[in-house]
Amino acid sequence: MIVVTGAAGFIGSCLVNKLNNKGITEIVLVDNFTSEVKSLNLNNKIFRHKIERLEFPLWLSQNHKSISFVFHLGARTDTAEFRKSVLDELNLNYSQKIWQACVQYQLPLIYASSAATYGNGEFGYDDNHDLIPQLKPMNPYGDSKNDFDIWVLQQADRPKYWAGIKFFNVFGPNEYHKGRMASVVYHTFRQISETGKMQLFRSHRPEFSDGHQSRDFVYVKDAVNVLYFLMQLQKNPGIYNLGTGVARSFLDLTRSTFHAMGLYPAIGFIDTPEDIREKYQYFTQANIEKLRNIGYHSSFYSLEEAVADYVQDYLMPKAWY
Repeated sequence: MIVVTGAAGFIGSCLVNKLNNKGITEIVLVDNFTSEVKSLNLNNKIFRHKIERLEFPLWLSQNHKSISFVFHLGARTDTAEFRKSVLDELNLNYSQKIWQACVQYQLPLIYASSAATYGNGEFGYDDNHDLIPQLKPMNPYGDSKNDFDIWVLQQADRPKYWAGIKFFNVFGPNEYHKGRMASVVYHTFRQISETGKMQLFRSHRPEFSDGHQSRDFVYVKDAVNVLYFLMQLQKNPGIYNLGTGVARSFLDLTRSTFHAMGLYPAIGFIDTPEDIREKYQYFTQANIEKLRNIGYHSSFYSLEEAVADYVQDYLMPKAWY
């Protein structure tokens, strides 16, 4: 069986769908299953077991012989969460328990890191292990993810296979429960539907014009394709960037959303909220050379293709993946 933690969440539920589409149904879902909104992500998914997050370590100790692979995607992903104790418990300590179990039982493991670890980009966006201890994340969420990456690289004992995935700005279906942390595509669609226009964050740095803050936006279907590829490959362990390798502006993304809805863009600007203003990334762009070098040669959706697919096939009909 294949374990997916964070299975009721955004990327986790899309990965379960990807596995189902490949004929894999022997799946163990791990999450906090109390959210009714998140539970919609699991509709029509085929799986073997649902295990509550806090019960999983004990369950794994008793059932590890039936497990063939572990995807650890569960995390506290709120970049506006500033309680270090919460992030340490969910993103660092729990992840360490998963790692140690995979070492003990020699299970292959893929875990979720984040592009938030790169902070303001002072050291670039290369997934070079030597750079990881130098990175300066801009918020406690990024710190928690980078702390785990650093801890992993210090371990002498490793799982049968392992990979840490630095997800860049993933967007797509099944993020409906994320609220404030949902993608700009999702918020743009909702604002346009309700008001006919979109308000983007104004730039508070002189080197960036309003709306020209740029991120490496990657469609969730591409993200789960990479995860599936790595599960099949199980070679070249390490920490990998997962993005398209191309940064695009929030203006590009918003205009693409209007276009996908068949509307002329009406875009305004508001101040970035003060609680995140000083911790806001203005640019990210994944170097994906390492991923390419191990054999992932598939093309990624362009921003325009991905936005059109998301808006027209999921947001407009209110559908799940």
